[in-house]
Amino acid sequence: QVQLVESGGGLVQAGGSLRLSCAASGRTFSSIVMGWFRQAPGKEREFVAAIIRAGYTTSYADSVKGRFTISRDNSKNTVYLQMNSLKLEDTAVYYCAAGKFFSRDPTLYDSWGQGTQVTVSS
Repeated sequence: QVQLVESGGGLVQAGGSLRLSCAASGRTFSSIVMGWFRQAPGKEREFVAAIIRAGYTTSYADSVKGRFTISRDNSKNTVYLQMNSLKLEDTAVYYCAAGKFFSRDPTLYDSWGQGTQVTVSS
């Protein structure tokens, strides 16, 4: 397994930006797929973005496409989520996850961070 620690969450006004980071340790970082998920109060955890090991293939939920960018730096064992043009509905706890398969299915990710709160205000 890999240990994951997210950072960078906070309170931001609608239209603003935040960058989340997720530092990984344990399993060789470059050998794993990384994903970001989020969970709003009373809702199920949902897929946000994923990136393959080499970093040149990504996937995004339709709700964030064009606003969020996932990237990774294998030399720093870190994955990022740049969030621009934030909306009220982006408010959630954001989790990074690691797995073997490039997927939107959270059950296919076997390591999870503790989550970081993102709150977008009007």
